[in-house]
Amino acid sequence: MPIDSPRTGPAAALLRDFSLEMTGKDVPALEEAAAVVPSGTRVNVTFLGNEDLAMRVAAARAVREHGFVPVPHLSARRLRSQAELEEFLEALAEVGAAEHVFVVGGDPETPEGPYEDSLSVIRTGVLQRHGVRGVGVSGYPEGHPGIDDATLWSALTDKTAAIREQGLEPEVITQFGFDKDPVLKWLAELRRRGVDAPVRVGVPGPAGVKRLLGYARRFGVGTSAGIVQKYGFSLTNLLGTAGPDRFLRDLAAGHDPAVHGRVLLHFYTFGGLRATAEWIREFGADGRTP
Repeated sequence: MPIDSPRTGPAAALLRDFSLEMTGKDVPALEEAAAVVPSGTRVNVTFLGNEDLAMRVAAARAVREHGFVPVPHLSARRLRSQAELEEFLEALAEVGAAEHVFVVGGDPETPEGPYEDSLSVIRTGVLQRHGVRGVGVSGYPEGHPGIDDATLWSALTDKTAAIREQGLEPEVITQFGFDKDPVLKWLAELRRRGVDAPVRVGVPGPAGVKRLLGYARRFGVGTSAGIVQKYGFSLTNLLGTAGPDRFLRDLAAGHDPAVHGRVLLHFYTFGGLRATAEWIREFGADGRTP
């Protein structure tokens, strides 16, 4: 087997301890995918506006019951009160799903309650009272369509520092991308700024080209032309399917632990949990083998 093949090369190393993402409605998809997802895999459970507490808790419980590690999301601006935050955390703790959470600002421009951003949730001191030990926050290697870079950097350094001040362990999960250059540049700058938390680089799971481009435009990730050029899409074949093969190989080839620190992968599955898990397995890593 060639030295640079996926099974033995640096791309396989990046796939160790990967994480996945699902919505509260994806429990049937999780059950379908469970047989091909390595035991102990982290599975993030979203906090969307069309989901309720019962749905989110049921999804987190299903993740744990299938032998995976649930990472429920907390959407700061969607929380209407501290009582609602505590109710959610209490419900998660009851099903053994409160040890790790991911705190994000959320979509609403106007907060629905007392929390204007994820930092305000972290600083409450509520998380650790309900058994939380690790807290994930967002990173934006390609920027954010509604927030300037200086604000993003200040928020990220403040959040990781606040998490440690609360006696918790920080982790950063980035937006998904298609181009290794901004990701590697951002990682180097993150370490230069003194943030040593593990980073899970967001990766789009295999999906239809048209759908991937639609998500990219929605989240402000590059441009269609740039994505096509860097990722190898074909605008003449928008009905085709693309996987992150090229992106992962390029990212692995450019990754220098001394410069970029500890890097893991987080797969945005776009509803295709089993397809993503099968792609990972076929690409050449079982996610756990050293």
